[in-house]
This record gives sequence, structure tokens and C-alpha cells, in this order.
Amino acid sequence: MHPDRLSELLADLGNITVAVPILAVVLVYTAVRARRAGTDRWWLPSTAAAVLMAAVPAVIVPLKEAVARPGPPVMGPGTGFYPSGHTATAVIAYGAGALLLLPWLRTPSARRGLVVTCLTLNALVAFGLIRRGYHWPLDVAASWCLSLILLQLMLLVVARHRRGAAEG
Repeated sequence: MHPDRLSELLADLGNITVAVPILAVVLVYTAVRARRAGTDRWWLPSTAAAVLMAAVPAVIVPLKEAVARPGPPVMGPGTGFYPSGHTATAVIAYGAGALLLLPWLRTPSARRGLVVTCLTLNALVAFGLIRRGYHWPLDVAASWCLSLILLQLMLLVVARHRRGAAEG
């Protein structure tokens, strides 16, 4: 455990109070842009991302209770550390935000920059959580895997409904 300010700050990037407002700004921005552009079902990507973010506790909390894994020694007695809720919050908020913004970026370098920023933010959250002693590395890795599956489901839902709108 390293209780330094930097690792605390990095871990805090996965807090609901930090990640969700950032996603909310992206949700509104991309919905407004899509509506102004006359996109069919302009509301769907933002709504899917919002529902996914709201579903994170519904997915993570039962898993924490089922696994009942104790945390690192610094966290004291108790269970519910696997998978990491902070990691899932960060991956879903920053990942969904990046996926919503990607279609609106015009240049490959801007898209690459956004993806690198998203990956870096999530790596920093993981580093902070592990360094601070809030989670074991496996807690974080499990949330990454679970969150990537959830983001893929969001993409599939949006793509399916867009395809259906184009055909109908």
C-alpha cells in the first residue's frame, strides 16, 4: 500500500462523482449533434450508454456478493472487492463516452488521440486503485473484462437498431 496523494487522485477518477458527470456531458453533446445532423434514432446511442452506466451497479454488486472476496490487507476485514466497481465505472463511463464521440471526430489522429486518452485514463484508475491498496490486480482485471463485454453489447444494440432503421 502506498497512501500517496497521486494514487488517491488516480483512484478517484473511477468514482461515480467524477466519471458519470463526464459521461453525462458527452451524452448530451453527442445527442444534440446527432439530432441537429438529422440522424435517425439520434437518441439511441446516448440512451444506450446511459442505461449501460446505470446498469453497472446492478451487474457488479451481485457479483461482489456472490464471490465475497476479501480485499487487500489495508482495507481491513470484509468482502465485496471483486470485481472492482470503480474500475467498471471508469471503463463504462470513459469507454462509452469515447465510443459516442468517435463518429464525430473527423481525423484519424483525433480518433487515435481519443482512444489513447480513454485507455490511459482507465490504466491510471487501475494503477491508483492497486497502488493505494483498494483492490487486488485481479479485481481490476475482472472489471476490465466484464466492462468490455458490456461495451460490446452496447455497440451491438446500437448497430442492430440503426441497421433496422435503415432497412425499414
